Amino acid sequence: MDQQTKAALKQDKFVSTTTQGIEWAEEHRRSMIGNGAIILAVILVVVIGAVVYNSRSDAASVAFGAAMQEYQTPLAQPDQPTAPGTKTYASIAERAKASGALFQAVADKYGFTPDGQNARYFVGLTYLEDGQNQQAEDTLKKVAGGWDGELAGLAKFALAQLYRNTGRDAQAIDLYNQIIKKPTSTTPAELAQLQLADVYQSEGKTDDANKIYAKLKQDDAKGAAGMIATEKLNPSAGGQAAQAQ
Repeated sequence: MDQQTKAALKQDKFVSTTTQGIEWAEEHRRSMIGNGAIILAVILVVVIGAVVYNSRSDAASVAFGAAMQEYQTPLAQPDQPTAPGTKTYASIAERAKASGALFQAVADKYGFTPDGQNARYFVGLTYLEDGQNQQAEDTLKKVAGGWDGELAGLAKFALAQLYRNTGRDAQAIDLYNQIIKKPTSTTPAELAQLQLADVYQSEGKTDDANKIYAKLKQDDAKGAAGMIATEKLNPSAGGQAAQAQ
């Protein structure tokens, strides 16, 4: 086969391949355009969603900060004059009611953001401080069952204290045991163990309390929990040490 014939065959093959490619592209053009439009739409939705989320997160942070500032407003002291221009509250309950309303607004409007979740936890705390135990329990239960483990641990701890204050030690014990099994940085196991031992001691179950203290003394010998446990096991020694200082 001469060179001219080979070149002609190659040319024919190139033309054939190119033609088939063009025909395939024409047949699938609409599908490709459609798929491209879908991908672009998805990208736009993701980008817009991120922008909106960031914007609302920033707004939530500002609103939560304002609520927290109200929550930290000092209480008026009867024997001390208040500096001019300084805002105070007459009681913890009064402050809790005012700041609780602000936290509730943040939780309602920005509940899907971290600050919105934090606000809901503080709603529960302000209900406690305002003496509204049922509302506090309902709110803290929602937070305790949420996706944020750190916040859930705090809510469980607050709930346990509520149960103790309302004569429901069994429920408090259950929550302390849950925290001990799954501690977090906000609610370490040692803290829950101390509270659990305190419950047992208040119920007259001294042996159960001492078992917990003994374990803490062994496991956390140099830590704060271990030192507290040591003093609980031998209160007279703690008193003597205090006198010696």
